Amino acid sequence: MKIKKVLRPGQPGTKKWLKKYGDNLLCVRYRYDAIKRRKITSVELIVEEGAWVEKCQKIPRNKIMPIRVSYEETYMRRLVKSAGGKWNNSKKAWEIPYGEILDLGLEDRIVKE
Repeated sequence: MKIKKVLRPGQPGTKKWLKKYGDNLLCVRYRYDAIKRRKITSVELIVEEGAWVEKCQKIPRNKIMPIRVSYEETYMRRLVKSAGGKWNNSKKAWEIPYGEILDLGLEDRIVKE
């Protein structure tokens, strides 16, 4: 079966379907079956509409991310070091795997790049 035409609402060949389905009509397809010698008309309808919230991207737990720890926070520095954190002098931030950041509850200290 071959699709010969895909028409958007308002194009010639969609009037009848536009009257029937109104604003819910998304497109009309004309299919042709060469074996059975038939023409098939199908419509695509909008059946539900709602707000779409984009899911935030998941960050891999092993991704190295920079976090801020001030010089005076000696306990926090020791905690970050013990979790495998390394000081990056060029960024002036500690770098630690994201999984460790989650485990220590340091998400609010992540440096936005």
